[in-house]
Amino acid sequence: MQAFQDDIVRFEELNAQVLGVSSDTLETHQEFAAKLDLRFPLLVDDGTIRKQYGSGRITYIIDRAGFVRYVHKGMPDNDELIRAIRQLPAD
Repeated sequence: MQAFQDDIVRFEELNAQVLGVSSDTLETHQEFAAKLDLRFPLLVDDGTIRKQYGSGRITYIIDRAGFVRYVHKGMPDNDELIRAIRQLPAD
């Protein structure tokens, strides 16, 4: 998560929204975000997202139409993510 925060400006410049998702509680998310000074939303998953996308450390790039355009298991390199975002079709 810290790696995403470290490059948050680069993601924002591309109009990309970074979201963190886990089944942790809202309170746990708030504590975690405060500890790491995260400035992007952390979503509480009741199992719905996990059923649709899988569980574990997985990064998805989803375009504005809702299509998954990129999947990476584990922690991706932010430069790789930036390249993938730049390759998305224009609106």
